[in-house]
Amino acid sequence: MSRRSIAAQRQRTPFRFRPPLAALALTAVALGLAGCATLPSGTPAKGDPYERFNRSVYVFNTKLDHAILRPVARAYVKITPRRLRTVANNFLTNLTYPVTLVNSFLQGKMTDGITDTARLLVNTTIGIGGLFDPATGMGLDRHVEDFGQTMGRWGVHSGPYLMLPFLGPSDLRDAFGLMPDYLLLHEIETVQLFDNDEYIEWSLFAADTINRRAQLLDGDRVLDSAFDSYAVLRSAYLQRREYLIKDGVMSPEEEFPDSDTDSGAPPPATPAAPPPATSGAAAPK
Repeated sequence: MSRRSIAAQRQRTPFRFRPPLAALALTAVALGLAGCATLPSGTPAKGDPYERFNRSVYVFNTKLDHAILRPVARAYVKITPRRLRTVANNFLTNLTYPVTLVNSFLQGKMTDGITDTARLLVNTTIGIGGLFDPATGMGLDRHVEDFGQTMGRWGVHSGPYLMLPFLGPSDLRDAFGLMPDYLLLHEIETVQLFDNDEYIEWSLFAADTINRRAQLLDGDRVLDSAFDSYAVLRSAYLQRREYLIKDGVMSPEEEFPDSDTDSGAPPPATPAAPPPATSGAAAPK
């Protein structure tokens, strides 16, 4: 279908509340509520002035996860062979890789950007649409970049920590960074590749959600056994975001941003480098 035909179809097609857009709309609501949230009693943790609001959202997310997402992810892992899960993960990771590619260039990482371009081309062609990952075997390493990291790279402060409905841990900078990444993927996937097909978009959204949740199952035991799982998750998220933004070059204070809080558990260890596409999903922000 030509670009003119696609444009005409978009004019005729009424606006649809797509799944990622719905989540981003809830994020916008959360950002507004965070500005009005009442501080918790006592001294809030450093970087988390809206802790009362965040904890209430965390309880909601946890109940939703335990009722739906975690059982579905466990069933997916149980009934789907590992090799097939790897293929599905490769495809979904390759599908979202333009976000990494564009943000590598926006951050001034020209070498990484060229590598990301080559990786996307190799996996899309030789890897049969991203089902396989020959690029890793060719030495084209996978990177993890997004617009939140791009803003952080250029000096935008993270702002307060936020727990977003459905989307999970974030901060003010990363929450606003979700929209440019979504718009980029929407134009590439839904309009250019899938002819604005809402059924394909819903299917991809569901598959990506299950895939992402399945990658996090190993961490459930840590959170379930933690004295304060909210504080542990907050510390792990902030630590990993700083790790990604600074490419692993961090001071001890930055490695443990939550170490002065009473979480009931020691700060998590320094996170490992982002996993390769064969074992890690295009993880949530």
